[in-house]
Amino acid sequence: MNRIKVKDLLVSQNINAEILAKGWVRTKRGNKSVAFIALNDGSTIHNIQVVVDLNTISEESLKSVTTGACIAVRGQLVTSQGKGQAVEIVASSIEVYGTADPETFPLQKKGHTLEFLREIAHLRPRTNTFGAVLRIRHAMAYAVHKYFNDKGFCYIHTPIITGSDAEGAGAMFQVTALDLNKIPKDADGAVDYKQDFFGKATNLTVSGQLEGELAAMALSEIYTFGPTFRAENSNTTRHLAEFWMIEPEVAFNELVDNMNLAEEFLKYLIAYALENCKDDLAFLNEMYDKELLERLSSVVSNDFQRLTYTEGVEILKNCGHKFEYKVDWGTDLQSEHERYLVEKHFKKPVILTDYPKDIKAFYMKLNDDGKTVRAMDVLFPGIGEIIGGSQREDSYDKLLARIKQMNIHEEQLWWYLDTRKFGSCPHAGFGLGFERLILFVTGMGNIRDVIPFPRTPQNAEF
Repeated sequence: MNRIKVKDLLVSQNINAEILAKGWVRTKRGNKSVAFIALNDGSTIHNIQVVVDLNTISEESLKSVTTGACIAVRGQLVTSQGKGQAVEIVASSIEVYGTADPETFPLQKKGHTLEFLREIAHLRPRTNTFGAVLRIRHAMAYAVHKYFNDKGFCYIHTPIITGSDAEGAGAMFQVTALDLNKIPKDADGAVDYKQDFFGKATNLTVSGQLEGELAAMALSEIYTFGPTFRAENSNTTRHLAEFWMIEPEVAFNELVDNMNLAEEFLKYLIAYALENCKDDLAFLNEMYDKELLERLSSVVSNDFQRLTYTEGVEILKNCGHKFEYKVDWGTDLQSEHERYLVEKHFKKPVILTDYPKDIKAFYMKLNDDGKTVRAMDVLFPGIGEIIGGSQREDSYDKLLARIKQMNIHEEQLWWYLDTRKFGSCPHAGFGLGFERLILFVTGMGNIRDVIPFPRTPQNAEF
């Protein structure tokens, strides 16, 4: 007999059928004549009730069926006699695959804090909260690929090990095969990377954008979706050392096209979640964020407000609100500024464009004013920046000038500059931090709770 998933059993019309269910025990209760087991297999947030007649299956044989134990249940699917479920299983036999000692199983009791659950990341997927988050994360990953595939984009795998720094920030994890106890030095006393595996200094990537641009110069419409790494010693609720990025790059797109793509993409993802993750979102709305469903629906139904950075700064300077960080033209906006524009002033998502060149990356296209670049940031309620992107500089001379101006080693980017020599064209793209998207969709408050195994400073346990 084949196993049937709990999510399928709960909607099954095959009443009185003999079935096989497998999963983990959430609770067990009962009296001297009957026991009730709540069984969950991770396919849905809902449990199915297993009814055990203790005249058929002895109470002694159920002693090892405790919270956390893994069991297989054979029995009959019947219409439930109780409230809260349409069907239940009347068990004819139970096999215990794996026990869970009630004295030591960490999830024996309810009401654990999220902080505690981070300490047992190997077990927290068994909880309702993290089961819901991980199912939503899966749905969003699938929706990302479906959206781009349906639009004719090509999925490109960009390298995880790289010799360049796309952001120019320098906060990167070094990759080496050198013996750290016997590091070779050159004549100047510096590390001799020529003796390393790749013959040069290499790092874990902070972005697949630059390589993605190369592919867009041949395939027109591409996207990347992979892990990225930042070696920033930041212990905030919005930062991870390892996270996933979605980065589309489109030849012949300019800034307005880029904004249109970003807005359409985000609305598609959120609408997909509302349609396909109803039970999990309802649980999170009830347990963590009472305004979650309303906020998600609002994003889908409203056009994003578009304005320039300069216009945004003027609004912030004249709004009368006291910010922790001062707002002046030329400074990078803080999360409190971004959220004020979204949550207080416009009350909907905002796309800010045309930032000062001095606070943006070297590859962004310079505007005619010589002071700003064709950048765009998408700002969301509760999050702040969720997407950052731009039209890319397609002029070889201007790109080279920016690289020199920002003291970036030209020889490291010779291949990137080459694309501006041979068939250059207008193009644009953006980056969406996947975990920030999941934060928004789930209503969770800490980014460490929307990735299975968070990597943060001093934390790589699991």
